[in-house]
Amino acid sequence: MERFGFVGLPNSGKSSLFNALVGGGALAVPYAFATTDANVGMARIPDSRLERLGAMSRSADVVPTTVEFTDIGGLVEGAARGEGLGNRFLAGIREVDAIVYVLRAFGDPDIPGSTDPLENLRVLEVELALADLETCERQLEKQQRSVKADPSLAPVVEAAGRAVKQLADGVPLYRGDLEEADRALLRRFFLLTDKPVLAVVNLDEDQLDDPGAVLAPVVAEMGGADAVAMCIQLEAEAAVLADDEQSEILEGLGLGEGALPRFAHAAHHLLGLRTFFTTGEKESRGWTFRAGSTAPECAGRIHTDFQRGFIRAETIGWDVLIEKGSWLGAREAGLVRSEGKDYRPVDGDVMEFRFNV
Repeated sequence: MERFGFVGLPNSGKSSLFNALVGGGALAVPYAFATTDANVGMARIPDSRLERLGAMSRSADVVPTTVEFTDIGGLVEGAARGEGLGNRFLAGIREVDAIVYVLRAFGDPDIPGSTDPLENLRVLEVELALADLETCERQLEKQQRSVKADPSLAPVVEAAGRAVKQLADGVPLYRGDLEEADRALLRRFFLLTDKPVLAVVNLDEDQLDDPGAVLAPVVAEMGGADAVAMCIQLEAEAAVLADDEQSEILEGLGLGEGALPRFAHAAHHLLGLRTFFTTGEKESRGWTFRAGSTAPECAGRIHTDFQRGFIRAETIGWDVLIEKGSWLGAREAGLVRSEGKDYRPVDGDVMEFRFNV
């Protein structure tokens, strides 16, 4: 399961985004530090391909892929020095797979705080960089003591030294000039600014007509990182409605499929994720994997025994399988491929694994 940590200034809409994605559960009110404990929730990612496979197989259960979201307290300027509550929760997102910056662009005279997403971004990046600076300085001192007894740690010391220089300027590692080899050495420290980053810009209703005008400066400032724009309040209100009402509201407001599918698409792109499927009478299920994974590695997403004892993967594209109407029909037509250990699955593959342990 992929995990995302939400980071934003007070009143940016983090908790409302959490509610929009998981269907409620987080307190969202117009004053700072309403979130005093990190909220953790999971959401199933809708996928029409999986629904069609489940209908074809008459599956007793259809299980989509899931993601986990962590909403921490709002960060304020000075959080790295102990100001506000946000620094209290940073440990809760050190092990997430990606950081989601929630940046406020909406105006509301009753809700305090900056409505400039670039100013929001500046504060967040500086505070996370300073938090990482403290970690790197502490680790650098520790590694410098250890390198005398273990010279193999010299590259780690050098990488930490270069990271300290960059972080001291308030520049996050994800858009700095550190070499990938240095970043790989630093991953053992779970640095916040070394993670993939996605920005969600929280718009006014009237900004929905031209979201690109608000997004473009943010994307440029983040060095081309992924960013999506949404009116989080509208999305959160729609998320708690029944499915038929939700679809009607989303369509009427021009919000498309809603926050969750849009966020999932951006998040999958950010992490290089793809989806393969398994389907049968008992269950149809979606499984995520990293692009470039081998068939045995994908089998391991189901169970380690599948990877350890992998023999082959019976494979077919989901659309071809739907067209034939069943595994039997696809096999009779010669459309099911037998793929070995070197095969690299693609998004939308349907697979049955053969293994022996």
